[in-house]
Amino acid sequence: MIPTDRVVIVGAGLGALYAALVMAPRPVLMISPDPLGQGASSAWAQGGVAAAMDPADSADAHAADTVRAGAGTVNPEVARLVTAEARAHILTLTTLGTPFDRDPAGEYVLSREAAHSFARVVRVKGDQAGAEIMRALVAAVRAAPSVQVLEGFVATSLLLEAGGVAGIHLARAMGSQPVAIRAPAVLIAGGGSGGLYSVTTNPPRIRGEAIGMAARAGAVIADAEFVQFHPTAIASGEDPAPLATEALRGEGALLVNAAGQRFMTALHPDAELAPRDIVARGVYAEWRAGRVPALDCRKALSARILTQFPAVAAACVRAGIDPVRQPIPVAAAAHYHMGGIETDWDGRSSLPGLWACGEAASTGLHGANRLASNGLLEALVFARRAALSIGAGPAAAPPVILPELPPAPLPDPTLVMRLREAMTAGAGVLRDAVGLQAALRVIAEVEAGQSDCPQLQNMTATATLICAAALLRRESRGAHARTDHPHTAAPHRSRMTLSQALALRPAPEPEPL
Repeated sequence: MIPTDRVVIVGAGLGALYAALVMAPRPVLMISPDPLGQGASSAWAQGGVAAAMDPADSADAHAADTVRAGAGTVNPEVARLVTAEARAHILTLTTLGTPFDRDPAGEYVLSREAAHSFARVVRVKGDQAGAEIMRALVAAVRAAPSVQVLEGFVATSLLLEAGGVAGIHLARAMGSQPVAIRAPAVLIAGGGSGGLYSVTTNPPRIRGEAIGMAARAGAVIADAEFVQFHPTAIASGEDPAPLATEALRGEGALLVNAAGQRFMTALHPDAELAPRDIVARGVYAEWRAGRVPALDCRKALSARILTQFPAVAAACVRAGIDPVRQPIPVAAAAHYHMGGIETDWDGRSSLPGLWACGEAASTGLHGANRLASNGLLEALVFARRAALSIGAGPAAAPPVILPELPPAPLPDPTLVMRLREAMTAGAGVLRDAVGLQAALRVIAEVEAGQSDCPQLQNMTATATLICAAALLRRESRGAHARTDHPHTAAPHRSRMTLSQALALRPAPEPEPL
């Protein structure tokens, strides 16, 4: 066991980087599976950060839109808290060097996205917000003497002592036996769970491991059933699927089927700018009916798409699609996990010594259906709050030096793919009891297939929680759509431990003789 006075931050995305900077000069040890700035969901975020920057807009209006989009389970006090802080975080990111788009008068260029009553999404180069914010934060962290970054490592489990979290077990991302690190506090900022699905927009490593690690230690997980499916992933066969940002629809792009007919006008008054859950189900219905849904940017953007949305244009080029002259085929893909480690307003989990922020956390902001571009905002707000809650400590600490770690197997790719396919089939855009129970059975079999691999066990823990919570919520609400329970019931948030979820999971089928 290696003791350190450094606060351990699991993850290296927006929340992790921001928290490390807020904690300075308190020494921090950041665990990054990939080179810093790569492989994090934050860097892939296209839309931007939602904030009431227009004088005609307000934090109260932003909070009201957040509550409305969340389908009855948003904590309105959390929504007001987060939206009230939004403008200050945009100004901080600007000071740190984020090159937000500005108009000739120097004002922030704002985009309107689904379910927002105002244009309030602050963006960078059209669809480069996540990458550019991350670039600025990575540079600041690299320059911060208080932050040690261990690249190429993953946390595999939490170190538990006296009923609380006393550190982590750490392994090489490419496979090794773990080593224990004792630390004064642990902040999990390791992303969501989209990669547990076979069709996802998330980076390959984002497969619920951070949430599962906390769940295996006994942390309460909230709203696990609420997984948001983005309606316009580019259906090009790539894994992960490239994203066609919602800002395209904000600019007037239309959803059409193979016959060139718009289909969202019949489903919601806001058509293409309806809440994401409604648009995702509309796209999924067209796909399932074989009508090939597509995003038509030709009239609204024409050649502007090439310069204003370079990430989308590049994805189209890779797929042999000309977005100036052709509609872009799209599919609904697992995109964002509204559920996660339950935290209070300061990022504290139910386990002493453990904090969480970003997509790995469940704060009560997103409810059943996250409002577009509130994800990065939530990460900023609660990263700062968690950092301040962890508090001051020693002004210096020696770097953590790891020993040579013996090799150990990584999760079996065949088992991981089986898990992902089961989640898409049973806990996808549309769900029912039969499908969820079938998914739980497969999850148990996958887990039994490599029971000595903690990374796979973390994945199956989160998958179990998603399916178990979805099975217990016998209604349809927001992103959770039960075909066998299509109506809504009394609004409530779900809270569950892994042991409670496992009680709903059947034992794996025995191997044939």
